Amino acid sequence: MTMQSVLNELSNRDELLRQAAEIARSYARGSCERRVAPAPNDLDNLAKFREPFPSAPTDPMQVLAKLDETGSPATMATTGGRYFGFVNGGTLPASLAANWLAGAWDQNAGLRVMSPVAAELEEVVLRWVCEALGLPANCEGGLVTCATMANFTALVAARQALLARAGWNVSDDGMFGAPPIDVVVGNEVHASILKALTLAGFGKKRLIRVEVDDQGRMRADKLPALNESTILCIQAGNVNTGAFDPAAELCARAHEQGAWVHVDGAFGLWAAASPKYRHHTKGFDQADSWATDAHKWPNVNYDSGIVLLKDGMALRAAMTMTAAYLEAGALREPMYHTPEASRRARGVELWAALKSLGRKGLSSLIERTCSHAQRFAEGFRQAGFDVLNDVVINQVLVSFGSSEVTQKVILAVQENGTCWCGGTVWHGKSAMRVSVSSWATTEADVDLSLKTISRLAQECRG
Repeated sequence: MTMQSVLNELSNRDELLRQAAEIARSYARGSCERRVAPAPNDLDNLAKFREPFPSAPTDPMQVLAKLDETGSPATMATTGGRYFGFVNGGTLPASLAANWLAGAWDQNAGLRVMSPVAAELEEVVLRWVCEALGLPANCEGGLVTCATMANFTALVAARQALLARAGWNVSDDGMFGAPPIDVVVGNEVHASILKALTLAGFGKKRLIRVEVDDQGRMRADKLPALNESTILCIQAGNVNTGAFDPAAELCARAHEQGAWVHVDGAFGLWAAASPKYRHHTKGFDQADSWATDAHKWPNVNYDSGIVLLKDGMALRAAMTMTAAYLEAGALREPMYHTPEASRRARGVELWAALKSLGRKGLSSLIERTCSHAQRFAEGFRQAGFDVLNDVVINQVLVSFGSSEVTQKVILAVQENGTCWCGGTVWHGKSAMRVSVSSWATTEADVDLSLKTISRLAQECRG
């Protein structure tokens, strides 16, 4: 390629990026006004992507235009204010802007020598997260894709530590013939824990399940005998009710018997950042490891999972890889704390989000969304519908009558497009699940959604 060709390509790139930025700005501006779910014809248009692999290059401007024209309308407006389905946060302005810059940087965050800024920001934000969540300052951790991977990372590290206590080196000798490890979970354990345990080789059928109360909290009085070869998995924020396991009692009993306590705190753990809701997280700081997501309540871009451990040596022993060309420096190396080696610089957006919010902003975000959830619950009750859970944080479960009617309402709401709520099954009964997680949600969004849901529910009930 000649020098002139390179200059031409650089000029074309500048125009392409300018156009991409304008498209992105337009999409962001409209995310709060458009229907939340794509319209049927927008979904049908996705068939336009189904073509043979092109035999010749395509002008990047045409590639971008096709993505916008066909792809943008077929997205879920999770960045707006009326998406209440899965616990998906919106995207804070600072986080979105940082994402654009991080994309231009295109840093490999595996080793400090690959990206000094990525390594530094990751170390800073892990300390900030510990401060925000009230966790021990000497925790070590890493940034991964999601809570499922954070759970997996923590559980593999726990496995490493517990087997080392028993004189077994799992890194060298594997799991075949290893001393057994018991895993104890609540009956309302989240699917991400089950997947992580399966990946780690524990097996779902070998789990010991503990009875829970009517809100899904693990009952400490039903805890079985534990020992130094036990991992107890507890929950900060039930995915349906938002309820918290009694961590103080569970951790005390587990540690008396030498067990390892792991916390699945995908979204609920962030309640610790609010003085108003911090009491729900009492005792969770006494655990040994934690998994959470920043792309949920803190509203960082996808993907942004976080794993933290008190025993940094166990984490590094489980995650470190060696090769002649991978020389570690004297400072913390990101790839020795996660299953991934090469990975994007997730710490950039997380740093930008937490820097822009600060303690007060993060607390306000938590409290505002919880207030919206209470507004939903009160509106449902006033309309004569059954709220099935104690609304302790940002989760609301509502029934519109029989399971059949409730399922009809959920489908009608999703097809209507004003807002989007998902379905679940709670105590054997279908329910609609409302998760309020976005910084962009306003009281007007809640009121419009309540009005629409109530109207559709009345129509479905006849």
